[in-house]
Amino acid sequence: MLLEILTPERKLYTGEVYGIQLPGVDGSFEILDRHAPLIAALGNGKMKVLKDKASAEHFTIDGGFVEVLNNKATVLVEGAVAV
Repeated sequence: MLLEILTPERKLYTGEVYGIQLPGVDGSFEILDRHAPLIAALGNGKMKVLKDKASAEHFTIDGGFVEVLNNKATVLVEGAVAV
């Protein structure tokens, strides 16, 4: 699945991933390849980008939204820092 992480200032990440783990406002959740369409609000916390089943990148995010459509996930956040 294609992942884009966007902040108001810049595009932080673009690439093919296996899945992502996100801090939702009601708890964490995971989006994997070929996920059904979804829009969800995000809280502050840690986001884990699963590049494949063996490697991952971590980001700390400051709230926002995620949209999943046609095997593309777009994460729109107020701020994000790679950890």
